[in-house]
Amino acid sequence: MKNFVRNLPAAILGLSCCCCASRTQPVQVPQATMEAIYETVKTPYKYGLIKVAADDSKKMDCPSIFRAGGKWYMTYLVFDGRGYETVLAESTDLLHWQDLGNLLSFSDSTGWDANQKAGYIALQDEEWGGSYALKRFDGKYWMSYFGGPDRGYEQGDLSVGIAYTAGDPTVPHEWMRLTEPVLTAQDPDVRWWENRKLFKSSVIWDKAETTGYPFVMFYNANGDSAQNNIKTRWYERIGMAVSDDMIHWKRFGADPVMHHPKGITGDAVIQRIDNVWVMFYFGAFWENKDGAFNRFACSYDLVNWTDWHGDDLIAPSEPYDSKFAHKSFVLKHDGVVYHFYCAVNDRDQRGIALATSHDIGKSKLAFADDEL
Repeated sequence: MKNFVRNLPAAILGLSCCCCASRTQPVQVPQATMEAIYETVKTPYKYGLIKVAADDSKKMDCPSIFRAGGKWYMTYLVFDGRGYETVLAESTDLLHWQDLGNLLSFSDSTGWDANQKAGYIALQDEEWGGSYALKRFDGKYWMSYFGGPDRGYEQGDLSVGIAYTAGDPTVPHEWMRLTEPVLTAQDPDVRWWENRKLFKSSVIWDKAETTGYPFVMFYNANGDSAQNNIKTRWYERIGMAVSDDMIHWKRFGADPVMHHPKGITGDAVIQRIDNVWVMFYFGAFWENKDGAFNRFACSYDLVNWTDWHGDDLIAPSEPYDSKFAHKSFVLKHDGVVYHFYCAVNDRDQRGIALATSHDIGKSKLAFADDEL
């Protein structure tokens, strides 16, 4: 079956894989299952901010959480006006975090990623409520990241790169990086929706090789496509790429696997609840819907996704997330669901916030101008 899948044209792969993976499972996830997933992952209690920058010149973004040696570790992004760097923090309780140091920093060179290195953990145990440990492949731990040569907030060409380390991922050190990006907006096979900038990526290790490949990347991008004579160059959509070795990647399917008619659909993070893959993602600037908010979708085959049409998992409601409440990382530990997200207030202060499935109190941390 694996060789059969590999020999199909790329445009057909995006349509056919559900049948190749399992002829007994439907393409769409039933509504009853979607409702059960929502009840499992919902986090109605906003704990508040858990990390804020020392001053407004720096902004925090995109938390990713893993566990090792009985402690929790967070990678997140810091923007300081020049571009993104990737930082590592540590916690014993998922509530209080101490910065340890950088994993991906600015380069002195003029390379393709000199001024942007926005990293995201890869090959994590994807089981809901599982170990949340990082897995080794080829003796290394891995991250994907988007990089760029230009200064400023997501300025210039942005492409997807791969970083790795043979060292301890809980100790801050500069990870090695492939010398060239693995996906760019200038590639010959670039698709209609991704020919401008490539953004966040998430890579899972699917040992069942549902798509015919062990490593599957979900990433969001924007393009110069037009729909109904309306330019959509800033709209973002989520698509897929696949790999045998974490180094050589190729696009999977012709179309995005998750998108909406307007605005942003992005920053997928994948976990598995029983036999259902769950994609946590954020939406922004949709039709008849303001701001940014966190959603989810479900799949049996990683290719065909059923979107949730009920309430947002997280939406703006508090002074600290009054503008945007987006870019989620959701996990379950000791019976509590923790939903980490990027919170942006009306003054464009940006920090990392937390909501939970149970009421665990309120954070005493606040932006500089907010009341405690």
